[in-house]
Amino acid sequence: MKIPILNINQFKESASINDVYVNTFSNHIQINKNLINKPHSHNFYLCVLFTEGTGTHEIDFNSYTIKPGMVFFLKPGQTHFWKFKTAPEGFIFFHSQEFYDLKFLEHTLFSFPFFYSYQNPPVLELDSQKNYELQLKFLEVYKEYSQRNLLRELKIVNLLNNIYIELTRIYTLNIDLEKLSSSNYPNILATLENLINTNFYNEKFPKFYADKLNITTKHLNRVVKKTINKTTSQLISERIILEAKRLIVHSNGNLADTAFTLDFSDYAYFSKFFKSKTGITPLEFKKRYLMKY
Repeated sequence: MKIPILNINQFKESASINDVYVNTFSNHIQINKNLINKPHSHNFYLCVLFTEGTGTHEIDFNSYTIKPGMVFFLKPGQTHFWKFKTAPEGFIFFHSQEFYDLKFLEHTLFSFPFFYSYQNPPVLELDSQKNYELQLKFLEVYKEYSQRNLLRELKIVNLLNNIYIELTRIYTLNIDLEKLSSSNYPNILATLENLINTNFYNEKFPKFYADKLNITTKHLNRVVKKTINKTTSQLISERIILEAKRLIVHSNGNLADTAFTLDFSDYAYFSKFFKSKTGITPLEFKKRYLMKY
């Protein structure tokens, strides 16, 4: 099974604004149940606040608890799947990068820590007071989206920006802000991750990425170490493993095909690499994952 990549246009309602979508969560899953009833990814940025319901949210093979007060963030390309125990409610919005960046030319989505790196947790838990305050902000953007007032698009993008700012302040309460604002390191990290996403099939060594960024391998490792306490090689390996997991459980090919797709010389080498990073073989991973569903 190939992972569906959902386009923002698939969620359009009549007379909606290009490149943005806002809805209550219960209505969203009802009208789009045929699109989101299995693991999928998107070509847009997504944010959801849960006000009711329980369950699990799987993002790139990591499971997170769904409960009131949980906020989730998704970047383009991430695979995810909802599994609910009790009926969910809340608010959801998503938009293209262009919808935001064209309105804020000197301030991009990468300024927000939950979007600038795939390494940062895609989840935030709000206390009861912040949950109430954010619900009001999500409700306001939903009402604006549902109406046809003058300068509607401009107000929506400003409301979304305000939500992102408030969530960033909560998200960074226990984070060293120096890592976020004192240098250009976050921008280098974001560019590195995009380069890895594009080239990891064939380029598996840090020097290639350092050359692309016009910096030394040593400096690149310094950037990665300071921002997320990892090495460039770890980032590359993690991206390979993530893609391997996606192919193992969502493609129609066999495990040897997965090894070939990821440019390994043979399945034995791929299996050894996979087990060294995950502790289990590709076949064991496939069996365990399929047992969950």
